[in-house]
Amino acid sequence: MQTGKVSTLAPQRVVRGWGVCRGLGEALHIWGARVLVVSGARTQERFAPLLQPALQELETQWGIYGGDCTEAAQQRLVEQAQGAEVILGVGGGKALDMAKWVAQTRGLPVVTLPTSAATCAAWAPLSNVYSAAGTWLYGVPLTKAPELLVVDYHLLLSAPPRTLVAGVGDALAKWYEASVSSAQEDDPLVIAAVQQARTLRDLLLLKGAQALREPGGRAWEQVIDANICLAGLVGGLGGDRCRTVAAHAVHNALTTLHTTRHSLHGEKVAYGILVQLRLEEMAGNRLAEIARQQLLKFYWTMGLPTRLADLDLGPLSLHDLRAVAESACAPGTDLHLLPFPVTPQQLIEALVAEETGTLIR
Repeated sequence: MQTGKVSTLAPQRVVRGWGVCRGLGEALHIWGARVLVVSGARTQERFAPLLQPALQELETQWGIYGGDCTEAAQQRLVEQAQGAEVILGVGGGKALDMAKWVAQTRGLPVVTLPTSAATCAAWAPLSNVYSAAGTWLYGVPLTKAPELLVVDYHLLLSAPPRTLVAGVGDALAKWYEASVSSAQEDDPLVIAAVQQARTLRDLLLLKGAQALREPGGRAWEQVIDANICLAGLVGGLGGDRCRTVAAHAVHNALTTLHTTRHSLHGEKVAYGILVQLRLEEMAGNRLAEIARQQLLKFYWTMGLPTRLADLDLGPLSLHDLRAVAESACAPGTDLHLLPFPVTPQQLIEALVAEETGTLIR
């Protein structure tokens, strides 16, 4: 059979609800009794006692990834996974990316249990790899999404509100990136992905502030599902074209400045959306300015960053700005999925405009 387009749409099963991780042990037992739990040290300390009743019938060991999804940590955990029958990822985006990567390398099923709604990593068939210093290096496309995704609202309710806000920033990017990079696509799945991205944006703009005010309420549940599941579905349907463009390219470039370790992935992506809209405005898209003004009001309400200082970056030197711009504009980056060319100097102008509020003409 000839190989055509291959789509990795979604996890085989998604379980959502309050306290649903109580059934985790029974679900894992489908694949075997020997489980490697991939998480961070603080996650283990915090959640191991809560998960112990669900996992008590299994032979469980914990693998600590170390804070970043690095090549060295992945190699160590691949060795630790020898003899495991299933991988369970517990934690935020980097822990889940590590769990998925280890599982693929070992040829094992993986189950994801997010402890925050800061990204759609629990869903996405992709792992992002970082250096030990926290610089984004590359993404690893995975051959499948997780076998099972467990969204337990009870666990997620204990996450800092900042992670929910960051997840909103990351999920919003799906519309602003997919609608630009895929506007001319005729693939029905990509068309559907772009429309889902629009629905995702509208839901977040409508429900985001309420979710922040009323943790545990219905709007909060909806935003949790949007950040993790609907954002993941957009990438699953549309593939690479609907995952990342300029907003994520700006994020990736900002990670070369080590002080951005103090900010979350979705916070840098949210800032990157504003920069992308500046670039579109510079390219003659008059609607981009309207979209940016709409977003600014929402950002102020949610506490999302609108300036580099909001990312603990303060005023950057021209040398720093040029380094960021050259990294974002390097050959092969996602920024080149924009439908117009962008030079490092143009990106510097967009960054300066976002800081000063004025485009350089």
